[in-house]
This record gives sequence, structure tokens and C-alpha cells, in this order.
Amino acid sequence: MIFNKHSELEGLHAFLGASKYSWIRYDIKKLEETYRNEVAKQKGTELHEIASSCIKHSIQLKGTKQTLNLFVNDAIGYKMESEQILYYSPNCFGTADAISFKNNLLRIHDLKTGFHPASFDQLKIYAALFCLEYDYKPFDIKMELRIYQADEVHIFEPDPDEIAHIMDIIIAFDKKIDQIRMEES
Repeated sequence: MIFNKHSELEGLHAFLGASKYSWIRYDIKKLEETYRNEVAKQKGTELHEIASSCIKHSIQLKGTKQTLNLFVNDAIGYKMESEQILYYSPNCFGTADAISFKNNLLRIHDLKTGFHPASFDQLKIYAALFCLEYDYKPFDIKMELRIYQADEVHIFEPDPDEIAHIMDIIIAFDKKIDQIRMEES
């Protein structure tokens, strides 16, 4: 048999694809919810790309109180870097939406486009990764973390003890993963 070629679909996955087979047990309500979440996720990816491009090119957005505009304009105003990778090891790294470190103040901003209330845990991990990568003690710097979501800005100043604890967890878990990898090879 000669199979049909679908080269334009190579590397892609259908929403109702075989590799994500759990949908065969969905009812219509679950299908709608899951599909809407997937569309929102894609929209979020696109909005992050727009925001990053605007920040990198210093293109401010019309001064409305919309989430994207607030995020972009603040990042430009604070002269932040966009989509900055923070690296500890191959086991632990992440990409901050916007980050700056000036005058001993670490500023990390995160754009959230989803519907569920966001947690500062992700930003705390970024702060810990920053401290590990650039050899800063969280007790020696100031930190301001911001989440931009639903046309609001949520500001949080983390406890340095909590960031230090996350750093310790990263170090311990990274060592354990390396140990497991060595045992299995």
C-alpha cells in the first residue's frame, strides 16, 4: 500500500490526536472546557510573543489598563530584558517574561493570560535561579515580583528566607536527579 503523504502536518499534534488519547473518555462539557483551555494557551503564547517583541524594540502600547499594555509599558519603563533564561543546570532553568537587576533591586514581571488566579511560586523560582546563576544571596538584594493578569498588577516582595529555601531545594533536587541519572547509565 502507498500511504498518503501529509508532510505539512509532520511534527504537529491534533487536538483529537492519538497521543493525547484521554479525550475518548470526555463528555461534551469536558471537551468544550479542554478545547477552550487549549485555545487560550495558544493565545497566551501569541500574546507573549507580541509583548516580547514590543519590549525588545521599545514599542509602548496605548496607555490603557489592559493587561498586555500594562505589562509591556512597565517592562519598557523599567528597562527590563524580555524572555531571559535563568539557568542553574540542565535539570533546572526557566525563562522570565521580563527581568532587570539595577541598584541592587531584582525585578521580575510575569504576564498571565489565563483565567485561573496565578501564583507567585513561579516568580519565586525565577528569583532563586537568578541568585544561583549570578551568585547573589537573597538577603543582600531587594526583590519585587509582579504578576500582570486580568487588567490588574499584583506586586509581591518575597521573604529572602523563602527564596533561600527554594535555592536549597533546587541544589538538592538537582544533585539527586544527577545521581539517579548516573545510577541508571
